[in-house]
Amino acid sequence: MFKKYVMVLSVLLGLAACTDSDSVSTGLFSATTIDVDSFNDPQIPGITCHISSVKAHLSLSDPSNMAIACRQTGELPENLQQMVNLEEPKHVFRDSKSILFKSLKVRRTFDKENQTIIYLAYSTKETTGSFKNSISTVPLYGSKAYKK
Repeated sequence: MFKKYVMVLSVLLGLAACTDSDSVSTGLFSATTIDVDSFNDPQIPGITCHISSVKAHLSLSDPSNMAIACRQTGELPENLQQMVNLEEPKHVFRDSKSILFKSLKVRRTFDKENQTIIYLAYSTKETTGSFKNSISTVPLYGSKAYKK
């Protein structure tokens, strides 16, 4: 009888974990998930970023880990560097991660020498002596936006 209850509970928990395609459960008896958000750069058509971050539901822990991956997902405009001031760093994404003033932010900068757009994801809360961060790059090489 006990086995039936465990099996039913496992199936229900598994279904609950599968209902949100943007979250991954870290274990059967864990209240922690890894959330995946995606966003398009608001000023640059053709670039999409995906950010994963840890969310500790029902927990006093306050994880700040994250990862970011940005890719060219469409044609970059030939006049991109005139259209957008890439040399001026800009915040392009923000997500509140707790009621205790912690946010996940993404800042875009530009490496002019290497013609590469840089996206830096970081936590605004220091954790164990460090601000957690992650970086991704989108080279302009091979696109119409590349300037020799």
